[in-house]
Amino acid sequence: MSGTYNAGGEGARIESRSQLIDHLASGEKPREAWRIGTEHEKFGFTLDGHRPLPYEGEGPSVRKMLEGLTRFGWTTIEEAGKPVALKRDGGSITLEPGGQFELSGAPLESLHETCNEVNRHLREVREVAEEIGAGFLGLGFSPKWSLEETPLMPKARYDIMRAYMPKVGALGHQMMFRSCTVQVNLDFASEADMARKFRVSQALQPIATALFANSPFADGKPNGFLSYRAHVWTDTDPDRTGNLGFVFDDGFGYERYVDWALDAPMYFVKREGRFLDASGQSFRDFLKGALPALPGELPTVSDWEDHLSTLFPEVRLKTFLEQRGADGGPWGRLCALPALWTGLLYDDAALAAAEAYVKDWTLEEVEALRRGVARTAMKTRFRGRTVQDVARDVLAIARDGLKARGRLNAHGEHEAVFLDDLDEIAASGVSPAERLLERYRTVWGESVEPVFEEEAY
Repeated sequence: MSGTYNAGGEGARIESRSQLIDHLASGEKPREAWRIGTEHEKFGFTLDGHRPLPYEGEGPSVRKMLEGLTRFGWTTIEEAGKPVALKRDGGSITLEPGGQFELSGAPLESLHETCNEVNRHLREVREVAEEIGAGFLGLGFSPKWSLEETPLMPKARYDIMRAYMPKVGALGHQMMFRSCTVQVNLDFASEADMARKFRVSQALQPIATALFANSPFADGKPNGFLSYRAHVWTDTDPDRTGNLGFVFDDGFGYERYVDWALDAPMYFVKREGRFLDASGQSFRDFLKGALPALPGELPTVSDWEDHLSTLFPEVRLKTFLEQRGADGGPWGRLCALPALWTGLLYDDAALAAAEAYVKDWTLEEVEALRRGVARTAMKTRFRGRTVQDVARDVLAIARDGLKARGRLNAHGEHEAVFLDDLDEIAASGVSPAERLLERYRTVWGESVEPVFEEEAY
């Protein structure tokens, strides 16, 4: 049985700014209800020729992948009569603009459950992909295909975004069609708890970017960066991306984030299943019933949720906090990203230690780190040290936090086991991207083709 997207305009009418603030506050949960939601994206490709998967056609395709996965109990979600997503047990599989497959995992209690979910998903994807002659790649940026070679998925919101992006940044299309990430969504108990976690997360986001730097190729050759995905975000749309300076201000809370979100231009509004182009228009005007796309109509809760989902700062606030700084990568590191942030944010002592560690970091320093690690990852200089040194300290805090949580698997292992790959990266000071570049220059004979075998799931 197929489902459909919501038609748009669902939920209560919003008549005041206070309702927008209350919506964010509705995410507050007691500690025992905190969960971990992991998301990751990956590139599909044809085994024959390593080409991007088209949406549909006679050969391997995105549509065949979606249809094939329904054997595992996934329910199809359609747009304009075409399958564009799947849902199962609180999780979903969705399509990014260029056909990148994204698993948005269910909210789970432990990292062991999260990693089991990732493993199950990748096994299912591999089974269907092998049958149709496809593979999936774990990198942060498309290593080979040009923008022109990359297909557009049949989702109306992406048509609107594609038209708007060139007006506000030079690299927005590169972000949409050629990048992949791994992210984690985490909860908070109160406004004060949210603010503490947001500050720590924003300060340390460049450290995560360095540890996960995994996008050194574009157009079949090195691109001059270790995380080209991170660089792309520096010139995408300054009104909705990057670091938020006010997060470091005294008194930061829901209200300040709402004010920023109100001033970030909209992309669209949805009614009766149709996406109406509202690009560049103001949600503040929407609150007054003066949105040009819907004159005289007030927004609803779903309109606000849609708008929040089109904002892309390094850390994003909805009714949870979303960590957005890492490149996509291989099987093992998909469990490492949620481990890093869960360890830092879900234990009181670890959060206090991380908060003390970054308490005097300035916005200017964090922004310089953000830009620096895109090029030099672990070797980036910071206060007379390197990011490698900082990463070691941060990982030690995260490991202590995970051990304190006391969540054991059937073998008696703590969640901290998922940090082992990151500890190796921090100990060596060599990013995943640098290891790829070394193979490119030596055993790969300056070809990116082997990446489709060695980094495939």
